Amino acid sequence: MRFDGKVAIVTGGARGMGASHVRKLAAEGAQVVIGDLLEEEGKGLAEELPAARFHHLDVTSEHSWSSIVRETEDVFGAVDILINNAGIVHFGGVEALSPEHFRRMIDVNLMGAFLGMHVVLPGMRSRGRGSVVNISSAAGLTGFSGGIGYVASKWGVRGMTKAAALDMSGTGVRVNSVHPGVIRTPMGSSASPELFARQPIPRIGEPEEVSRMVLFLASDDASYTTGGEFLIDGGQTVGIDSHTSPNDD
Repeated sequence: MRFDGKVAIVTGGARGMGASHVRKLAAEGAQVVIGDLLEEEGKGLAEELPAARFHHLDVTSEHSWSSIVRETEDVFGAVDILINNAGIVHFGGVEALSPEHFRRMIDVNLMGAFLGMHVVLPGMRSRGRGSVVNISSAAGLTGFSGGIGYVASKWGVRGMTKAAALDMSGTGVRVNSVHPGVIRTPMGSSASPELFARQPIPRIGEPEEVSRMVLFLASDDASYTTGGEFLIDGGQTVGIDSHTSPNDD
């Protein structure tokens, strides 16, 4: 199996895409620490998977990050894989979105990923190996009306990934970003079908489809890949299919 002997931390791992990443990593031999604020769901998932363990994690807190890394090392060993998956969304355009909601998205989506790398990467550098996968979004590649805070945070994740990959040049550590479109998760499942009805693959995406991309980047199969941005959006960012209409049968 691809991840025998490997140790991973997955943030936002209690449900949705994060839980899918956790399950697939564990199925392929990894020992996984689930970092999340959702204790009941996170502990429940860990009980399903003998190779997984839950740890309460506030991604906006450096102290919380230091705690999860310390426990991971004590229980499983050094961290080989970091999946920065935790994220939130508050909708609203530039006039309507409150500064508090804007700031909260920056704190969780962008600062959370930064702190994870800030705490985990020194150990990876010292061992000369490791893979970080930052979950950005299709919104990290293009603008969406009514989503200014989310777009800003996810563009930030995209750019930060490239800067971190350069910072890790020559160390054996790789850093990449994944950009999902509308995915069937608690965050995305309420999206209007009009958001994906006219994209080249006109359906909502499944968490497992994102996980397959994430696991590729986390594995040695992607040994020559760093600083990349990997779309899994059904073609959403390609453009609109003008030959169809959202109202077509």
